Amino acid sequence: MPSHTTPLVERTMGDLVKAAVSGWLGTALEFMDFQLYSLAAALVFGQLFFAGESPQLAVISAMATYGVGYIARPIGAWYFGRLGDKIGRTKVLYYTIIIMGLSTTLIGALPTYHTIGLGAPALLVLLRLLQGFGAGAEISGAGVMLAEYAPTKKRGLVASLVALGTNCGTLGASVIWGVLVALLTEEQLLSWGWRIPFLASALIMAFAVWIRIHLKETPVFEERGDVVDGKALSTEDVRAQAEATNDTRMLEALAQNPVKAVAVAFALRFGQAGNSGLIQTFLISYIAQYLLMEKVVATNAVTISSIVAFATVPLCGWLGDTFGRKRMYQIFAVASLIVAIPALILLNHKTVATTLLAYVLIHNVCVMSMASLENLTLPEIFGARNRYSFTAVTREIAAMVATGALPVIAGALVAAATGSWIPIAAMILVDGIVVLIAATYMPEVAGRDLTDPRAAL
Repeated sequence: MPSHTTPLVERTMGDLVKAAVSGWLGTALEFMDFQLYSLAAALVFGQLFFAGESPQLAVISAMATYGVGYIARPIGAWYFGRLGDKIGRTKVLYYTIIIMGLSTTLIGALPTYHTIGLGAPALLVLLRLLQGFGAGAEISGAGVMLAEYAPTKKRGLVASLVALGTNCGTLGASVIWGVLVALLTEEQLLSWGWRIPFLASALIMAFAVWIRIHLKETPVFEERGDVVDGKALSTEDVRAQAEATNDTRMLEALAQNPVKAVAVAFALRFGQAGNSGLIQTFLISYIAQYLLMEKVVATNAVTISSIVAFATVPLCGWLGDTFGRKRMYQIFAVASLIVAIPALILLNHKTVATTLLAYVLIHNVCVMSMASLENLTLPEIFGARNRYSFTAVTREIAAMVATGALPVIAGALVAAATGSWIPIAAMILVDGIVVLIAATYMPEVAGRDLTDPRAAL
C-alpha cells in the first residue's frame, strides 16, 4: 500500500475546473429543484394536485409533500455515500444528478388531480421521494470531490463553490417564478405556466451530466491503498493486505471508533443548519407575521443577502485556508453570538432599511460563513475509506433534526412570548455555542493528508 508520502495522481488545471463546475452545477440544481418545488407548493400545487380538499387543507397537503423529500435524504445519503466509498466519488455523483434532475423534470409532466384524481398527488409524492433520495448525497459528494481534487492550500476556496451553488439555485428559482407570476394570468399559470420551470431544469441537468461523464476520479480515491482497479476491497481483504504490508495507518483505521469524529461533525452541521432554518425560514415569516411588514420586504432581504453571500462565501473559504478551519470556526461562532441580539433588535425597528441591514448581517455571519467552512471541514474530519458515507449521513441527519425541529420550536416559543424576538435570539445563541464547543474540541484539519484512512479524531 502507498504511504502518505506517495505523490498523488496528477490532475491538470482543466480537470480541477471541470470538478469545480460539476460540484457547483449539482448543488445549484439541487437547491433550484427544492426552491422550485417549495414555491410551487405555496402558489399552485394545492389547486393542481389536491383540488378535492378544502382550500386550507389543500395548501397544507401541498406543503406536506415538500417535507416528504427531506425524509428520503438520509436514506439517499446512506446508500450513495457507501457506494461512493466503494466505486468512486464521480461515478456516484453521475447517478445522483440523473435521479435528482429527472425527478424534477418529470414533475413538470405530471397529470393533475382534475385529470386522474388521487393518482396525481400519489405520483407527486413518489417523484418528491426520488428527488430527495438523489439529493441526499449530492452536496456532500460535491464537497468530498472538491476537497479531494483541490490543491491542499486552496481547498477551502475551491470547496466554497459548493456553498455558492446554493445561492445560485435559490436565486434562479425565485427569479423564474417571479417572472412567471408577473407575466402570466392566474389561468395561464395554472393551466401550463407552472410546468415551465420544472421542464426547463432538464437543460441544467443535461449540462451537468455531460460534464460528469467526462470527469476523472479524484486523485485521493485513486491513491487509496484499499482501492484496486477502481473499486474498494472488502474489509477482510483490506485487513489481510494491511497486515501483510505492515500498513499501520490502515490497521489503526480499521480499529478506530469514529464516534468522536461523528459527534464533532454532527455538532458543526447542527449549529449551522439550525441557524439556517431559523433565519432563512422562520425569520422570513416573523418579518411578515409579527413585524407586519410587506412580504416583498422579506423576499428582498433574502435576495440582497444572497447576493452579498457571493462575496462572503469565498472570503470565508480563503480565511479557512489561511488561518485554519478550527480557528475560523471559533471566530465565526463567537461572531454569531455577538451579532444575534443587536441584529434582532435592529430588525424590530420595523423600517425597510434596518430590516434589510439586520437580515443581511445575521444571515451572512450566522449561516453563510459556517456553510463555507462546512463543505470542506466535514470531509476533512473523516478518513479516506469512509469519507463520503460518514460525511453524507452525518450531514443529512443533523440537518433533518435541526431544520425540521428548530423552526417549529421557534414558532411555538415566539407565539407564547406574544411575538418577542428573544426566543429567536436564544436559539441562535445555542446554535453558536454548539458550534463553538465542537470547534474547540476538534483538531485542526486544514492541510490534512486526505489519503489517510483514519478519522481526524
